[in-house]
Amino acid sequence: MTTHITSESPLLTDLYEFTMMQAYFDAGMNDTASFEFFVRKLPAGRNFLIAAGLEQVLAYLETLRFSADDIGLLKQTGHFSTPFLRSLEGFRFSGDVQAMPEGMVFFPDEPILRVTAPIREAQLVESRVMNLLHYETIVASKAARVALMAQGRSLVDFGLRRAHGAEAGMLSARASYLAGFTGTATLLAGLRYGIPVYGTMAHSYVQAHLDEAQAFESFARSQPGNSTLLIDTYDTEAGAHKVAALAARLRESGIRVNAVRLDSGDLGEHARRVRAILDGAGFREIGIFASGNLDEYRVRDLVESGAPIDGFGVGTRMNTSADAPYLDCAYKLTEYAGLPRRKRSEGKATWPGRKQSYRRYGADGTMSGDTLTLEGDACDGVPLMQPCMTAGRRTAPPVPLGTSRALAMQQIAALPAALRSLEPASAYPVAVSAALIDLARAADALSGSAGAGSHTGLRG
Repeated sequence: MTTHITSESPLLTDLYEFTMMQAYFDAGMNDTASFEFFVRKLPAGRNFLIAAGLEQVLAYLETLRFSADDIGLLKQTGHFSTPFLRSLEGFRFSGDVQAMPEGMVFFPDEPILRVTAPIREAQLVESRVMNLLHYETIVASKAARVALMAQGRSLVDFGLRRAHGAEAGMLSARASYLAGFTGTATLLAGLRYGIPVYGTMAHSYVQAHLDEAQAFESFARSQPGNSTLLIDTYDTEAGAHKVAALAARLRESGIRVNAVRLDSGDLGEHARRVRAILDGAGFREIGIFASGNLDEYRVRDLVESGAPIDGFGVGTRMNTSADAPYLDCAYKLTEYAGLPRRKRSEGKATWPGRKQSYRRYGADGTMSGDTLTLEGDACDGVPLMQPCMTAGRRTAPPVPLGTSRALAMQQIAALPAALRSLEPASAYPVAVSAALIDLARAADALSGSAGAGSHTGLRG
């Protein structure tokens, strides 16, 4: 059988999503269900998270269809009945989605997305929805920490070559820009998402020339508006002297060297020496850009040491979120057929019902606390979840990435100062409303588990 299966196929999911769909089908179950995606707890060392990935989720839901090849492959597994497979022929997602906008800061237990749809549809999309939201959220949250430590210096995503696959390379460029990076080195991400693209050169370019100075000059003349020269292939300070001499010659041709790049060794000390060489030659305008296994901790240390570095290329440690590579997140049923549902598993209990978070701000604009409650139970503050899809159609055009980026910048600036630090801080206050606690008791009574433990301090 000839197949044309892409990463957007509905078969990109866990087998059990389909076996549950078949079982629901056999039992005639397809009433409306609500599932919510949330994070149970923050990773060690994190004080906040940033919601990201919603745009990719909505695009996935909008275009979710089964091709003849998809259905044929499902048939080959032997797990599915012919009537069930026929029911997939005209499938489309017909549900509603409420979500926090991309760029919104959030905390444990707060849903950042809710899917309300016939249960077969809502169940099917679980794995891919989690996959998209989890990855971009964890990268955006890491990138935001780097941006905080950079204190306004240029930041470029350098992560493609060590990303865990092509999609990760693309989405990490998007998520890092949303969280405050200046741009990306990944060309296709820049073109697709409207992110500024930056590039320098590799050591191989210098090595391919017999003379380092000639390599610098050839590149600068080839890229007169984009000349960042990598000077540490052999001897960093010697390379800086060669750039200073070259810059003087190029100036006569109207060509300007934009910056030099450091990628190895003691970046702070090299930057100081290179800065002195360039300044001594009268080239204070030539910037210094640093890269090489950087993260928020190394960027903080370089900035606090006063290293004269104007920008950073950050890749592997950011787009793999190296120190916290996953979130303890979940996509859980909270309502089915009009009744509240919740899980009581030890250490993984969930809050029932369709929920909303309200955020309060102090007089100075700083976040002061959130309340987790039920949809329709109005509380003081700003509601964070917003409708974004009704009956399988978006409620508005896609939000520009720049708009989401601006929201992220506003949200990060509104965090209490202690939460913007890299040091662990006291948890941000998220109160649980009486209405939600009461619904949890009702759900327990409904399932015959009333009285099985405390209703406070639960994690989903």
